[in-house]
Amino acid sequence: MLAGRAKRKKMSSSTPDTFRAAVLTVSDSCARGERNDLSGPAVARTLKDHHFAVVETRIVADEHAAIQKAIVDLARRVKLVVTTGGTGISTRDVTPEATRSVCGRMLDGVSERMRREGEKKTPFAALSRGVCGVCGASLVLNLPGSPVGAVEALQAVVDVLPHAIQILSGKTEHMAN
Repeated sequence: MLAGRAKRKKMSSSTPDTFRAAVLTVSDSCARGERNDLSGPAVARTLKDHHFAVVETRIVADEHAAIQKAIVDLARRVKLVVTTGGTGISTRDVTPEATRSVCGRMLDGVSERMRREGEKKTPFAALSRGVCGVCGASLVLNLPGSPVGAVEALQAVVDVLPHAIQILSGKTEHMAN
């Protein structure tokens, strides 16, 4: 009986939880209705494939204050806010700055992993400035604006996101490997 109980406990601990997530597309042209958002839906599909419940999607222009406001608002409702767009080096790309301004702590290793994995496909991944941080009790993750780049960056780190969210939720027990 004890062995069965331990087995069930281990199975439930390794079974992915479903966390509430939101996707925020940062794009001037999408916000103006001049272009269809392809990255946001691609990111939402990928999150759903990995057991996240995407409860909201939004589009905002590349404006520091608008990005800040949207991140803070979404972080109050979900455990994971994923942004797509505004992580490049043009003057309008301010998503990382807006994210840093609302996050108390940064998770540099997550950003580094996205870039390291991205460089296996394109040297331009080194130009991405996306960050990952903690806003309140929620995780905020910046992805590139291209649909392919956004999905590839998300796939590079999606396996560590549930554990990070559990830790932020107060579940700090670690299972032995």
